[in-house]
Amino acid sequence: MELKSDYWDHQYQNGRTGWDIGYAAPAIVEYFQQKNNKELKILIPGAGNAWEAEYLWKTGFKNLFVLDFSQQAVDSFQRRFPDFPSSHIFKENYFHHHGQYDIIVEQTFFSSLSPHLRVQYAEKAYHLLKPKGKLVGLLFNHPFNFEGPPYGGSPEEYKRILEKHFFLKTFRNAYNSIKPRKGRELFIIAERKIDESI
Repeated sequence: MELKSDYWDHQYQNGRTGWDIGYAAPAIVEYFQQKNNKELKILIPGAGNAWEAEYLWKTGFKNLFVLDFSQQAVDSFQRRFPDFPSSHIFKENYFHHHGQYDIIVEQTFFSSLSPHLRVQYAEKAYHLLKPKGKLVGLLFNHPFNFEGPPYGGSPEEYKRILEKHFFLKTFRNAYNSIKPRKGRELFIIAERKIDESI
């Protein structure tokens, strides 16, 4: 089932945001602490409350854009962090977005999508990234025993989907997950292949 924007608006309105940890994920923070190039063009799709965006903006990454198709999510982020320019916020569907980025940050967006959209997700990331651009972030490394979202999965499934379009530079259990997700997340750095014929 593909969930519409009003479903997510309803989740935010009713405080059902269990995926939101309330701050930037440590694994993503650590990755960007190693990046000296503050000019990198970064997209955070399905950004929600966009804690990673706030962190990155405050640490000097100004070529940063967030995307979410929930008006409630966008409004929530803008209320909390009014310094972030509205011109860097896209209120639209990820699959309809156009642009070219050096890095796409993945933090719970993939798991919010119905599994039948995962191939499309990877294809879209490929087209949004510059050659050798990177998809960086966290994926749940296990299935859930309930109907999502969130939707879990297996490392084998993710590899099969991603390796068509990306070289998996890092693909391992995250050692610095938050406590409730310890041992349950993969940290990935997937580099976009250059071959335009894919």
